[in-house]
Amino acid sequence: MENPGQLANRFKEVILNGKWIANTNYKDQLTNVRWELATKKIGSLNTIAALAYHINYYISGILDVFEGGELVIRDKYSFDMPEIKSKEDWDHLLNELWTNAAHFANHVEKMTEEKLEDYFVKEEYGTYRRSIEGVIEHSYYHLGQISLIKKMIQEAD
Repeated sequence: MENPGQLANRFKEVILNGKWIANTNYKDQLTNVRWELATKKIGSLNTIAALAYHINYYISGILDVFEGGELVIRDKYSFDMPEIKSKEDWDHLLNELWTNAAHFANHVEKMTEEKLEDYFVKEEYGTYRRSIEGVIEHSYYHLGQISLIKKMIQEAD
């Protein structure tokens, strides 16, 4: 099993700075995407912006728990993104994602092994470790979608 530092590094790899698993990360994929492309709809697929919002929604919700708050996020609201109508709106979403991800990783890094094995909110949700690993896996899943949608948009542009 990974220690807290290793787990935090795996999280940072997918969101902020890694190349090991997917040869890319969210920051690499999203930083130079114009807001018009981030919100461009391709068939029934989610937009790049919606996927970025979705991942930030979960990171933010779990971060609230890390900081002593309640778990208030719900799956049914995880794509309820405010409309992005400008570069400023898009930049705000990205900055929020990078900030939340850095705080999330910092909390994980400071966790004890015992905390990682505690139940996350309630027993049915499993442990903190399981929830953190779930965020990492969920993030890679949507990173693949973002990469493909970005290629589709660039080919059509």
